[in-house]
Formats: sequence, structure tokens, C-alpha cells
Amino acid sequence: MQSKVPVSTLRDPSLAPAGHQKIDWVRAHMPILNQLEQELGRQKPFAGQRVAMSIHLEAKTAYMALVFAAAGAEVFLTGSNPLSTQDDVAAAAAERGVTVHAWHGATPAEYTEHLVRTLEAARPTLLLDDGGDLTYLLHTSRQDLAAELIGGSEETSTGVQRLKAMEADGVLRFPMVAVNHARMKHLFDNRYGTGQSTLESIMRNTNLSVAGKRVVVAGYGWCGKGVAMRAKGLGARVIVCEVDPVLANEALMDGFDVMPMARAAALGDIFITVTGCEKVIRREHFEVMRDGAILANAGHFDVEIWKPDLEAFGGKPVRVRPNVDAYTAPDGRRLYLIGEGRLANLAAGDGHPAEVMDLSFGVQILTHLWLLENRGKLENRVIQVPAEIDRRVAETRLRALGVVIDRLTPEQERYVRSWQV
Repeated sequence: MQSKVPVSTLRDPSLAPAGHQKIDWVRAHMPILNQLEQELGRQKPFAGQRVAMSIHLEAKTAYMALVFAAAGAEVFLTGSNPLSTQDDVAAAAAERGVTVHAWHGATPAEYTEHLVRTLEAARPTLLLDDGGDLTYLLHTSRQDLAAELIGGSEETSTGVQRLKAMEADGVLRFPMVAVNHARMKHLFDNRYGTGQSTLESIMRNTNLSVAGKRVVVAGYGWCGKGVAMRAKGLGARVIVCEVDPVLANEALMDGFDVMPMARAAALGDIFITVTGCEKVIRREHFEVMRDGAILANAGHFDVEIWKPDLEAFGGKPVRVRPNVDAYTAPDGRRLYLIGEGRLANLAAGDGHPAEVMDLSFGVQILTHLWLLENRGKLENRVIQVPAEIDRRVAETRLRALGVVIDRLTPEQERYVRSWQV
């Protein structure tokens, strides 16, 4: 173990032993990163590179940072949400040689300061972003720190949305790979990861059942599909709210009721937002909700459940359980908000399962290796993950599980590639 990096910004370095336990646990359950750590640790392909990362700082992301470091990179790590940073993991990562600027419960000013410190310390050649906050700074107040940047990657749907808007406006200053859109990311992380971890957070923090309740899911993208599927599996009656008519039809054919939030608000017991948009649940919805309704957000920013309206409706929140705030209406009805409206599965939980994030982070590391190999050849736009990276991660996972699949014969290969019958 390397000595602690003295320039880190930590809440409490003495918490490191608990953080080491968490990192070691997930490391034992992430075979793709294990293989990359061994392989790239011998080759050191990232030697001389400085990687700046803004991501939910918990055990799985810390292990990914350590794999980058084992592969030769200098790694500079900060959070992507003030409530998802785990101080024990941050301290442990710093003890293992990663420069960390983050702590749990950062104020907006502290959160921004940690982002800026990370960029100033790194002067990055590679960027790994989760939600687009580092990217935003490199396009606004800290453009000076992007001079040596080869390119970067974005982990989330929300972040890719922001990148595409920048590309459309012609202001994107460096290549960014949409890791969120990789098949081995969104088909597993967004669906199985978000589905399990969000419901798990609600149940753990409330100690209440999901079975028999009406669960309203706002948004039916891959994350919404996962939440609805897991809620149904737990015995809930699921209602989906959507603005996309294609996705609304898909939800109907998956067996769910579909209606506007204006109607669903009066019916639901648990509300989960996964849209990437703002003001999804607002004053007119709070006003008709049942007493005891539970509100949880699984989108990146805390704007989907509109807290100014919630406070105007129910007054100042009262903490009734860890990670659960009650808002009481004048007529006595109480609405419960999980994790202050931030990502419920991370602000009030441990995030996605390690095996699921192993897939996403395998894609991340191989994407950055690809960026390095293609230095100077890429346009300043949003780029899709190369298919060979998805395939390599998928094959590695199957081998780790001992699963063997069929292969096309040479004759079959010729058949599927031919236009002649």
C-alpha cells in the first residue's frame, strides 16, 4: 500500500480502515476489473497520463480509480454528488495513492471547490465525468485547464444529454465518448443496477414493504424499465408516466398502466423519478397525494422532485429517519422524501451491485485506453463506444462465470454476410 497523498482534501483520514474493507470486498466481486488490473498493471499503458474523475465516490468507483493507477496513471478523484461520497472510501483511496478532493455533505460552494481543485491538481490528459460537471467547468470558467486534454468519457444519460447540447451548439472542445450508451453499460447498469439499488434504498431506509403498493415510475428509459421491473417483481402495482409515445406504448405492452402524473399523483404510494428532466413532480401533484406517500429520485440531479414546491406545500422538512425527511401539509398529510431528493440509491445507499458496475467500469477503462491509442485522430464531438470494447467486456464476463456460448461456423459466417440466398 502506498503512503497517503498529502494534498488530498478529506473529511476524516482516520476513517480509512473501514474504506479499505469496502474496497477489498467489491474487488473480490469484480472479475473484469481484476483482469484489467493484472494485465494493464504489467503493461502500464497509462504511464504519464493524468486522469481527472468526477464520479459517485464509493467503493466500486474507488477500485476503478485504483485500476487506472495500477496501469500507470496519476489519478485525481472527486465526487459527482455531495451526498454520495463515502468519507471512509475517500480516505482509503487517498492512502492507496489517489489524490482525492471530496467529502460527504459538501455545501454547493465546497462541492464546486472540490471540482476545481481536482482539475487544477490534475491538469488532465484524460477525463472521466459523471453528469458533466467537470466538462462544464472546462468549457466555462476553467478552459485554461483543458490544454493537454486528449478526450474523456461520460457515465450518465444526463451527462450525455448535456454533451449533445454542447455539440449541437458547436462548443464542445474535445472528444467525449458516451459510455452510458455502450450496450454493456445501459443494458445492465441502467436497467438491472438502477432497478435493484433504487428499490433496495427505499426499502432499507423506510423499513416498509413494496408488495401491494402502487409504485409510480416517472420515465421509461432503461433506468425506468429497470425500476418498474423490480417493483413488479416485489409485488407492486406499477404505473408509468411518460412523455415519449413510443416508450409509453412499450410500458403498456410490458403490462403497466400508463397515465399522466396529474392522475397518478392521487393514486400512488411510492413515486420514483428517472427522467433526467426538472419539475417532474411539483406543487399540483403534491397537493393531491395520499398521506404517507414516499418520494424518491433516481435521476442524476435533485431537480426532478421539485423541492421548492414541496417545501412551499409541506413546510420545512423534519428528519424522521436517517435519509428520510417528512413534509407536513396544513391538513396533516405527510409526504416523505428519500435522500433529500438526490439519487436515492447513492445518496441513501451503496449504489449498484458490484457485479453490474464491473461491466460499466470495464467499458470505462478500455474506452480510455482507446482514446489514448487514437490520440489526435478524433473529432471534438460525442462518440459512441466502439463495438469491440462491448464485445471484449461481454466475453470476459462470460469467461469469469464459466459460461460457454455457441459460435458461428465459417459457413454461417458467409451466409449472414452475403446478400445472395
